[in-house]
Amino acid sequence: MWIWIPILIALGVVAVDQISKALITAYLYGDAIALIPRVLNFTYVENEGMAFGLLANHRWVFLVLSVVGIGAVGYYLFRFAETRLSRIALALVIGGGVGNMIDRIARGFVVDFIDFCFIPVWVWVFNIADAAVCVGAILFAIDLILHIGDGDKTPKEIA
Repeated sequence: MWIWIPILIALGVVAVDQISKALITAYLYGDAIALIPRVLNFTYVENEGMAFGLLANHRWVFLVLSVVGIGAVGYYLFRFAETRLSRIALALVIGGGVGNMIDRIARGFVVDFIDFCFIPVWVWVFNIADAAVCVGAILFAIDLILHIGDGDKTPKEIA
């Protein structure tokens, strides 16, 4: 029964990510709006690269790496993840990866729009999928740290 929870979390991340990007594209295309002045803006950005716009114009590399990465995380999730926190964390990573992969396939770029402007050195704009991947990775690292030394684990059987 546990198998449905990560699937629903990943699908939820994809849905919220894609809906938010559709709304931003429809109502904010090429523009910006201050939600909380000098703190948080919604700024429309077309990101053709990976995190923070690095390696732009390498769309197929990202697509291949995304498929491999999502597959590897999914395999680990359903084969080895035993704690609720690790399952949630990996579902967030998968959902975020799929959300951005959909953009790369459909648009040729990823739509970013969350812009924290209160931190002077923070110049990057990101989206829901990016946030899900980062939060998921942090939660997974926390789970690994919490379970260091739990003993030798063998792969569990998928129920």
